[in-house]
Amino acid sequence: MTNYREIQAPLRTIMTPGPVEVDPRVLRAMSTPILGQFDPAFTTMMNETMDMLRQVFQTNNKWAFPIDGTSRSGLEAVLCSVIEPGDRVLVPIFGRFGHLLTEIAERCGADVHLMECPWGQVFDQQAVIEEVRRIQPKVLAIVHGETSTGCMQPLDQIGPACRELGVLTVVDAVATLGGTPVKVDEWQLDAVIGGTQKCLSVPSGMAPITYNEGIEKLLLTRKKVERGVAQEQDRLEVRVPIRSNYFDLSQLQDYWGPRRLNHHTEATSMLYALREGVRIVLEEGLEARFERHRLHERALMAGIRGMGLELFNDVPWKAPMVTCVKIPAAINGESVRQMLLEQFGIEIASSFGPLHGQIWRIGTMGYSCRKENVLFVLSALEAVLIRHQAKIEVGRGMQAALDAYGVERAAN
Repeated sequence: MTNYREIQAPLRTIMTPGPVEVDPRVLRAMSTPILGQFDPAFTTMMNETMDMLRQVFQTNNKWAFPIDGTSRSGLEAVLCSVIEPGDRVLVPIFGRFGHLLTEIAERCGADVHLMECPWGQVFDQQAVIEEVRRIQPKVLAIVHGETSTGCMQPLDQIGPACRELGVLTVVDAVATLGGTPVKVDEWQLDAVIGGTQKCLSVPSGMAPITYNEGIEKLLLTRKKVERGVAQEQDRLEVRVPIRSNYFDLSQLQDYWGPRRLNHHTEATSMLYALREGVRIVLEEGLEARFERHRLHERALMAGIRGMGLELFNDVPWKAPMVTCVKIPAAINGESVRQMLLEQFGIEIASSFGPLHGQIWRIGTMGYSCRKENVLFVLSALEAVLIRHQAKIEVGRGMQAALDAYGVERAAN
């Protein structure tokens, strides 16, 4: 019989677009003793988490709570609760995760219509609005921050236009929540899904969501409480019930709301983690946190340029938490990533689809978004590229990053 040792995970500097390093305060919170999910001490934590999530989403929505599961569980919960078979859904695709929204919508039985642009670009908002007018969908499902390309889609005009046209907006803000403004109310977005393992610096395992009264009204027309917990006032038969039991937002409302109707056993330690993660975000302050992400983005970009490398997403619509670097000609990108991990304990990411093998993606998200991490990844990348005989400007990348940080040169 094999004897297995206690887990001893190696220390890593994680500079991917997710997951990222978890804030030590979150790790400590996860070691808090387990409580029952209906213990008053725990339901108080649930309520506090909802209140803090509203602030992070910048919304006054009644409903803001996490779905137990990875980020796509939030996407699936919202889409499968909103979409009925045959509903028309418009998905603008500018990277990998637009394809994911399409996949989920198709599995919900939607009549899916697509817009596509080359990876690395985003859509002109008026073009999306015109397509909404032409298609007249029930739902516009769109990504805010596309980590596969490091690009961010503006939404401030799309949301109000869809509201005026009676179209529901469902937004994937998994990569952006907590790292750049996600103004749910100001942009008039109906449902927004975030992620824990990116700018919130919480382990993957929950998906914060928020949605407004329009979505709630739709959910109640499809609400079917499971027979084992249904009470006299609950309908057991509806015309088109939400097909998923686990991802049924109408039942989850009763679980997270004052009724506390049993639905599932809560992921207690993950709720501790999320509560601490959003508390830390608010303690830092949203604007201060957004500026921190922009500062380290500027330094990383300056260092990459100074090294003589070319940025893939050096565009006005660049997402501040993902920097994409073109892999130099004749350089094996995977060999560079492997050496960074083996020799320096640093992880950066490759990409997908048409960009696979073409770019590296470096994340500066949440707790990983720190000066020492940026300088470390730049110095290690330079060393590894030298070993790979790449033609770079030796020594200039680090100096450019230090200049971006405003570090004064020592006097002679």
